[in-house]
Order: sequence, then C-alpha cells, then structure tokens
Amino acid sequence: MSIVVTGAGGHLGRLVVENLLARGVPAGQIVAGTRDVAALSALAGRGVDVRRLDFDDAASLAAGFAGAEKALIVSGTDFGRRVEQHVGAARAARDAGASLVVYTSAPYADTTDMLLAADHRETEAGIRDLGVPFAFLRNGWYYENYTAQLPVYLQTGAVVGCAGEGRVSGAARSEYAEAAGAVLTGTGHEGAVYELGGDTSFTLSELAEQIVRRTGQPVVYRDVTQPELEAVLTGAGLPAPVARVLADADRAIGAGWLRIDTGDLSRLIGHPTALLTDAVAATVPAAG
Repeated sequence: MSIVVTGAGGHLGRLVVENLLARGVPAGQIVAGTRDVAALSALAGRGVDVRRLDFDDAASLAAGFAGAEKALIVSGTDFGRRVEQHVGAARAARDAGASLVVYTSAPYADTTDMLLAADHRETEAGIRDLGVPFAFLRNGWYYENYTAQLPVYLQTGAVVGCAGEGRVSGAARSEYAEAAGAVLTGTGHEGAVYELGGDTSFTLSELAEQIVRRTGQPVVYRDVTQPELEAVLTGAGLPAPVARVLADADRAIGAGWLRIDTGDLSRLIGHPTALLTDAVAATVPAAG
C-alpha cells in the first residue's frame, strides 16, 4: 500500500513528497503523480514510484491511485474545471481502496465569499458525497505569494493592493507541505477540517516595511480600489478572469478572510511557523 501525492511536479506537491521521505516513509511506498513523468526523473532515481496522473484522463487516475492507502489531492489551476477534476481524482482514490483522501482547500471555504474559494467549497461537498474518509487542509496564503514578487516591488517601489489594513496569516509553503505530511503519516485525521495559517499575521503595509528594512530601498504599500488593482494586473499581462480573482482575494484580505487564528498549522507541524522577516530575508540580500 502507498501514499499517493498528486501534482508532485508542482511546488507544493514536490515539497510534500520530500517531507514524506524526511519522515522516513520508504521511497517505494510514495507515489508521485504528475502529468509529466520525465520531469520527476530525479525522484524516480531515488526510488519514488513516479506515475503519470492526469486529472483529465480516467485511465491515468485508475493506474495512478492503484494500491493507494492514503492520497493527497493537491488542488489544480484549471479554473472552470477544477471541481470535476478534484472530485474525479477523489473518486478514483476511493475506488482504489484509499482509507483517507486529503484535499488542499482554501481558508473558510464553506463560509467565505472569496471568489477563489468557490471551487474548493464545491469540491469539499463533492468529496463528502463520495462517502470516503477525508481530511481538508484549508491552506492560507504562502509567503511565496509575495516573496516571488520582490523584484517587482523593488523595481516599482511599491506593493500594490486593495487589502487596506487587512491582515494575512502567512506561512512558508514548506510548512503547509509539512502539515500535509503529518496528516498523511498520522492517525485520527478522518473528518478533520484544518484552517491553516501562520502564527503571526501582517498587513501589506508591514510587508513593504520589512522589504525596506532588509534592502534599504524605498518601497511603500499603495492601496487602490479593487477595479484599479484589476487594471494593474491585466496591464501586467494577466488574463482578465485571473486578475478579477486575484483582486477579489485582496478584497477578502481587507474583509478579514485571510487572518487565521486557529493555531492548526503549528499544532500539526509541532513547532511555531516562520516569521515574515525570515521569508523576506531568505529572498533578498541585506542592505550594505
């Protein structure tokens, strides 16, 4: 029997596989599912069972989940198709005999009005309807959502958003992967819904301040309206539907939907979560 991780070619999925290995799960008992098997040749070389697993290919789902004891379904990015894809993958895991299906969802998916959460809400309902034991990991924002944009912030001198002074309970992507590893290798998680976020929160103004302290370069937070942020994002080349969802996410920050005070993440991983200062410091060199 094995632990199947979908989306293992992506950032989060790959980190989960690495975390399972670090926890001592034998490589041969880990299935790294991906659309592009060749991209995971290094994992295959370490003994991980790399399988083609495509949410849109029923045959690959059946083969990918064969022998699964537990499965992690990492949510995809095919907006408009995600519910069908995610529930289809969960169904395949159930049919393969999995005793637990873990799904990466969004904060407060069943109550939030954030557009990004709509697919997650429907997926959660679909998985519940399958009758398979489940656990939902409602991942909050990754620090990497912001640190990946640091070159832009430094070039333009601004963090642009429409979040006002709303707070974000961010954490490192590796910490969310660590939480997934804990659930996949632990017991007693059936039916659990975890609201996952960092122990400390920050505003986008505080993000700008941290960048200034680290780099010595002038960066401010520029708060704009939601339509203005959409225009900025489309001007940067994003498709209009994506820009709309991202701008709405900023609006949701302002409404308090990304502040997560449950402590679920640090409890699952067994240690405090990293600070924003650590994330910024790891991404940009210090001034001087």
